[in-house]
Formats: sequence, structure tokens, C-alpha cells
Amino acid sequence: MTATIAQIESKVLLIRGERVMLSQHLAELYEVEPKILNQAVKRNIERFPEDFMFQLTEEEAASLRSQIVTLKTGRGQHAKYLPYAFTEQGVAMLSSVLRSERAIQVNIEIMRAFVRLRQMLAGNAELARKLAALEKKYDARFKAVFEAIHELMTPPENKKKRPIGFASWEKK
Repeated sequence: MTATIAQIESKVLLIRGERVMLSQHLAELYEVEPKILNQAVKRNIERFPEDFMFQLTEEEAASLRSQIVTLKTGRGQHAKYLPYAFTEQGVAMLSSVLRSERAIQVNIEIMRAFVRLRQMLAGNAELARKLAALEKKYDARFKAVFEAIHELMTPPENKKKRPIGFASWEKK
């Protein structure tokens, strides 16, 4: 099974302002155990400077656990160590560490996914520049239209959700 660009894009996360992929997601795509991937990386740690790979903090891992249910804790569940996050360069370096045919093919698809994400972001930047030029050109009659378009282009804010269940002060 070859991973599709859409499957790969769904595993690209934004952490510390970087687009990254987590070690367990990469292991899944490469069809290896996360432990094997981590061992290969540790044996070649000099190939992975901080801008290629970093380990998540406990807070970052906890935040991800609440967002994506794939990071479980507890005895006998999944990884007992904090996951690693690989930037695009770190993923490219993985191909020199994991030398299987599968790793090569998956890396090619991952690189294509990162390129596509960059193109999409560049397209949004170009759209924003064109919109700004139009705003300068037209008068206040179109102000509401431009504000609506800006609102649609702005990513939604992450609002803290209230936990499910009753809080102690709500009990009767």
C-alpha cells in the first residue's frame, strides 16, 4: 500500500511554528515499529540537528493527546517516551537512515506533500496581496465585502473547550 498525499498531509502538524510529522506517524507510513525508527535515528543522531528533529515536551504531547487520540498513555498502551517531531529536512534525512524500498517511496510522497502545502500557502499569500491591491483601488462601498473575505481567509482561533461532564461547582 502506498500512502497518498492526502493521507500524508493529514499527518503534518504545526508545532512550534514548524510543519512537522511525528515519529509514530512516520513509523506507520514506513510500516516499521516506532521503536525501530527511533533506534535508527538515535544511531545516526548527528544527522538530525535541532532544526531537523526535536522531541516534544510533556505539555506539547498532552495537548496533542487531547487533539488527536493516537497518542495514548498508560501501561501497555503506546510509546512511553515523548514523540519526536521531524521537519521537512528531518524527514528527508530519514531516507538516508531507513534504507528500505518502502522508506524511499514514502519519502518521495512526503516530499511531494510538503511541496504541495508550501504551494497552497504561497497561493494564499498571493491572494492576500491581490485582495490588498483591490482594497486600495475601490472605495468604502466594498469595505464590507473585503472584511468578509478577510474573515474567510483567517484561520479559526483555537478556543478552549469546556470539558465534558459536571464541574464540582455545578453539582447540586
